[in-house]
Amino acid sequence: MSNVTLSIGGRSYTVACAEGEEAHVTRLGRMIDEKVSGTGASPGQTEVRQLLFASLLLADELHDARRSAPRPPTTEPPPGSPDTAEPDLTAEIAPVLERFAERIENLATRLETLSDNA
Repeated sequence: MSNVTLSIGGRSYTVACAEGEEAHVTRLGRMIDEKVSGTGASPGQTEVRQLLFASLLLADELHDARRSAPRPPTTEPPPGSPDTAEPDLTAEIAPVLERFAERIENLATRLETLSDNA
């Protein structure tokens, strides 16, 4: 396991991740930070609330991406047709989006714990 320090909303958070996932987790942290910064947080708004809004924005984007992902055909195209030559993007994207959603949930849980202990 590795540790990565993320800067989100002006605060630093150290999170554990699998070896080799450091750059990916850092990119995800930057995405979350962009959403937190883009929520237009008012001065007294708690970090948990800021992260809640950022999570909702990211979840909405995930929902839109899933909805607009190409649907598999209802019947199998003949072998060698152009439809079978392209990779199934839904199958490639779904696991990544699931991991992303799971990590957001884990971060939210950790932040709630930190908030409760503060």
